[in-house]
Amino acid sequence: MAREPLADLARIDLDQVIADHAQIYRLLQHAGRFALLDGVVHRDPEAGLIVGYKDIRADDWWAPDHVPARAIFPGALMVETGAQLASYDFLLRQEGEERFIGFGGLNETRFRGVVEPGVRMHFVSKLHRMRSTMFTYFVQGIVGEQLVFETEVLGVAL
Repeated sequence: MAREPLADLARIDLDQVIADHAQIYRLLQHAGRFALLDGVVHRDPEAGLIVGYKDIRADDWWAPDHVPARAIFPGALMVETGAQLASYDFLLRQEGEERFIGFGGLNETRFRGVVEPGVRMHFVSKLHRMRSTMFTYFVQGIVGEQLVFETEVLGVAL
């Protein structure tokens, strides 16, 4: 069963970019093809909530090979994009301290829809638990009004 939405996207200005790709990856150490987030449109530190997005394009590096006759955004990249959003928020909470964030694990991961090129996918991360070197965030991926995936991401500061 799907969780309740982590945020009401209708109440957020999804066109107001508060951190673009370059700003995100000044803090995150991912690079090249694995710098997946295109922007952040909302952050509420008190509520532990952050919303970002990725434009799913037909010319993305994965598109020609992931289901060749019908490009489908890979679930593993959905999870990675959501984890990067959570990592970005965690590092902002650490006052921008330079650290690499690694995967610690995933819980309750479910894929609930197919994502094809030509859409903007929003990612919502909500802080669940945080210590100085570890965190868990609930993460959801949404296209339009459809929840397409959800998980709990565990991150470790290395």
